[in-house]
Amino acid sequence: MRFLLIDQIHELVRGEKIVASKSLSLAEEYLADHFPKFPVLPGVFMVEAMSQSATWLMREEEDFAHSAVMLKSARNIKYSGFVSPGDTLRLQATVVKSEGNETTFKVSGHVGEKQCVSGRIVLEKFNLADTDPIQKPRDDYARDEARDQFILLRGPEAVAKSKAEAVAAS
Repeated sequence: MRFLLIDQIHELVRGEKIVASKSLSLAEEYLADHFPKFPVLPGVFMVEAMSQSATWLMREEEDFAHSAVMLKSARNIKYSGFVSPGDTLRLQATVVKSEGNETTFKVSGHVGEKQCVSGRIVLEKFNLADTDPIQKPRDDYARDEARDQFILLRGPEAVAKSKAEAVAAS
């Protein structure tokens, strides 16, 4: 994920649910073009933030076994509010069903008590080496990068724990 739309993971129940957040700042460049006189988080970014939240749940549940997780479909997406600079979008993704490499999630985003977006998404996980064995080093690199990002998103306690584990291992 090059365009990270998650600032923090607040809660994670392995294989079941994740709660994360995205705080919107006026400094984010895309707001200059998205309704310049009425800047709001674009709807497609809300869907991407929900997808990224669900992705972290998938990755953690399988201990980062797959290097890539892609949005396969988004259904019944309903927008019911704006996310403006200064707002924090609280995201939740709950597993509905998991079959093979695909997982379906019920997703939503709230600002305070107001729901701004909801729907269902399907994510698909895979490794590049599944179709081209020469890609294994890229898979390894992507998984390592994802693990590092995940630790940062979990907060200062997770970072401290990771550092302590690294010191103990050396």
